[in-house]
Amino acid sequence: MRQFGHTPLLRADTRDLLVPPFPEPGTRLWAALGVAPREAGRLARATGWAGPLLVALLAGAVRFWRLGSPRAVVFDETYYAKDAWSMLRLGYEGSWTDRKVADPEILAHPQVIPLSDAGSFVAHPPMGKWVIALGEGLFGFDPFGWRFMTALLGTVSVLMLCRIGRRLLRSTFLGCLAGTLMALDGLHFVMSRTALLDLVVMFFTLAAFGCLLVDRDRARARLAAALPVGADGRAGPDARAAERAGTGVRPWRPAAGVLLGLAAASKWNGLYFLALFTVLALLWDVGSRRVAGARRPYRTALRKDAGWSALSLVPVAALTYLLTWSGWFASGQGYYRHWADGRGGAWSWIPAPLRSLWHYQYAVYEFNVGLHTPHRYQSNPWSWLVQGRPVSFFYESSPAGQEGCRAAGGCSREILALGTPVLWWAACAALGYLLFRWALRRDWRAGAVLCAVAAGCLPWFLYQARTVFSFYAVVFVPYLCLAVAMMAGALLGRAESSGRRRDLGVVGVGLLVLLVAWNFVYFFPLYTGTTIPTAEWRARMWLDTWV
Repeated sequence: MRQFGHTPLLRADTRDLLVPPFPEPGTRLWAALGVAPREAGRLARATGWAGPLLVALLAGAVRFWRLGSPRAVVFDETYYAKDAWSMLRLGYEGSWTDRKVADPEILAHPQVIPLSDAGSFVAHPPMGKWVIALGEGLFGFDPFGWRFMTALLGTVSVLMLCRIGRRLLRSTFLGCLAGTLMALDGLHFVMSRTALLDLVVMFFTLAAFGCLLVDRDRARARLAAALPVGADGRAGPDARAAERAGTGVRPWRPAAGVLLGLAAASKWNGLYFLALFTVLALLWDVGSRRVAGARRPYRTALRKDAGWSALSLVPVAALTYLLTWSGWFASGQGYYRHWADGRGGAWSWIPAPLRSLWHYQYAVYEFNVGLHTPHRYQSNPWSWLVQGRPVSFFYESSPAGQEGCRAAGGCSREILALGTPVLWWAACAALGYLLFRWALRRDWRAGAVLCAVAAGCLPWFLYQARTVFSFYAVVFVPYLCLAVAMMAGALLGRAESSGRRRDLGVVGVGLLVLLVAWNFVYFFPLYTGTTIPTAEWRARMWLDTWV
């Protein structure tokens, strides 16, 4: 295992290189509190789950706080909240009256729901809307109901990131640090409290990343077990074992395939995660065979691992994607549902519903790549990492004396999809550090994080003319937090570093976390639509492009 620093920690036993053990949790804190050694050991071991659960609890508390406020249809909720309700009632996206008319009627008392069963053309697959519909089915067709599931997924994703970071970095502290940073990210927070599709994509792709990590550890453990052990009790590389040993049944890989299929069925940018994660999984297999001693690791991985990897990811994801259209198939009234009925041609041997779906997918693709309508808050992907142009989801102003405003200069109320600036700017430096670790130190962890960031960000550069928005970046927020946590591990130094070096590292990391926390609290009114004096609102517009 390569530790943070300039030199790798060499181990004589190849099994430890294949599956680095988790460091024994420290008991110094518990001993200082007067806990007996045995109980201190138990408490230290419990932090592997207790720490992530505590971070997730705090994240959930702020995400569910006044979740139904503002009582309004925020930004693109006007599409997805209504489509979700339609799918709950019809199984497909029906037609609504003009949204300027429908939105007030939905929020009125008594509520009016102007939905018809005529199929409506929609720009995204159904899974994300089914997720939103679950909350509406539980709590009703109102802001709390349609935001409930994204708040829940946002909270659970923090828990997942803590555990994923712990497994990736072999440190409970760094895993919890990554989760804490995501809990304090403004973009993730806002998207967790808004019924849009992008956070659903983030959730499924992050879960798939975690499944692939578990699969990697378990497959390498089986390879380690196949290595012959010498008289000294240690195992070394062995070409015969590395090239012949199987890795057994790998259920976590098809689980990742299902999750990636669900991601693509929420929004098509999930397909890029499927492609890059498939390549990443194959490269992990190659690396495993090489460490175990294979003389031709690529050939061995292609022969022993590639077939299972390909079958358990791409076809499983494709089947999952198809199944998410079950409501459209069953209804018989969805948009383009009967397009292929009675049509002949070279592809007439394919069942008409499948041809109709394919035509629908093509029409949606044409719509998405041709979406060039200018929008006030559109941005270029080049500006996303520095938060150059965040999107205003909701804005209201009120003069003094009205709607509780007591400021002489009036008040403002906004929901701004802005990542916590200090965190994102630190993440830019962290990505530079990870590029160094990956390119010059061959650190697979850095490569994995960079791969995930690339899957979430780089594809949008292919559509420079398309109308795109910075909140799409929420899909790679978890990996930015992992990058910062990995950089923090380097700042903390190695275990054998001097006390002064470690103390300086602790101070540096502590200051960074405190700055991120302060920054999140400072912008909290802009994340929650809290009414503040307009002068204070202007003070928070750090860049002219934020207005």
